Amino acid sequence: MKQKIRMGMVGGGQGAFIGAVHRMAAALDGEIELVCGAFSSNPEKSKASGADLGLSPDRCYGTFQEMIQREKRLRPDRRMQFVSIVTPNHVHFAPAKMALENGFHVICDKPLTFNLKEALLLEKIVDKTGLIFALTHNYTGYPMVKQARQMIRQGELGELRKVVVEYPQGWLSTHVEASGQKQAAWRTDPSRSGIAGAMGDIGTHAENLAEYITGLKITEMCADISTFVPGRLLDDDGSVLLHFEGGAKGILHASQIAAGEENNLNIRIYGEKGGLEWRQMEPNTLIAKWLDKPTQMIRTGVGSLSPEAQAATRIPGGHPEGYLEAFANIYRNFAHCVQARIAGVEPDPIRNDFPGIRDGVRGMQFIEKVIASGKSKTKWVKL
Repeated sequence: MKQKIRMGMVGGGQGAFIGAVHRMAAALDGEIELVCGAFSSNPEKSKASGADLGLSPDRCYGTFQEMIQREKRLRPDRRMQFVSIVTPNHVHFAPAKMALENGFHVICDKPLTFNLKEALLLEKIVDKTGLIFALTHNYTGYPMVKQARQMIRQGELGELRKVVVEYPQGWLSTHVEASGQKQAAWRTDPSRSGIAGAMGDIGTHAENLAEYITGLKITEMCADISTFVPGRLLDDDGSVLLHFEGGAKGILHASQIAAGEENNLNIRIYGEKGGLEWRQMEPNTLIAKWLDKPTQMIRTGVGSLSPEAQAATRIPGGHPEGYLEAFANIYRNFAHCVQARIAGVEPDPIRNDFPGIRDGVRGMQFIEKVIASGKSKTKWVKL
């Protein structure tokens, strides 16, 4: 019988949002088991969080260093096999580096690290160790995102010309971080978030989605970056003109002060033969608009989809598949690759589909260059 992959977690303790999301996603397919964790920088809170999750007290650690050192000393059939990192940005690099150097695979929340220097060093460590590294750009896990990617790969749109990707939110329209709201506090703090606010938090999702679906890399950008809320230390809004390899042009808009918006990530891609449109708040639908035939509505679980989209589809058509399922698709694919590594075989190519270290480095390059462009008088910068 296939054994569950054993997971240790760094971060995600009491009061955290994204840690619970990762745990639900990891558990959804019954292929991963949480066995240990260092859930907070406060040792007492970490151990209390582990107790809340029903873990054995001897597997609830005060620090990630203690967790990695002690887990490594356990029998191979008992120790954790990978580390899930769900901390604020400034605590991504150190646990990822230590886990990899001690033989553990890693799955990490985005963006990859606090800055580009850390990202490039982590890339070298992943390459040196040969271990599996995944980054949870979870929107790539949606079936219709994969369908759009395959349609473009097969040339159905022809040569790509225009990419418009938007990620408006409204939750930071006021100075909510001053009230002590935990998620707002660290995301707007340069010492924990890094040099970017909205562009690091959600702009990187838009950048990653555009490159994932089109298969094209951004080569140049011209950014207008703003901070609208008085007293805020990082950007909360930005608009970026993009140049892609191959000649396609694009627009990226990310805002956390778009009052009234929830989580309205959307993308439109136009080629010489037609266009595609997908919206995260209506994720089961991909709209294809054609130059010479009627508009087509493609639905999750309905009709003949690409093998990649079918592999990411979990339930019959007409049943909503959303955020947690897309997140879980990344964890499931990651787990399959770890299982294949244990068995000494090559993973199924369809399952070997999740954002990795290169995507993480691209995201950090985007953050650095978009902020540089926003501050520059000449504007256009190369990526």
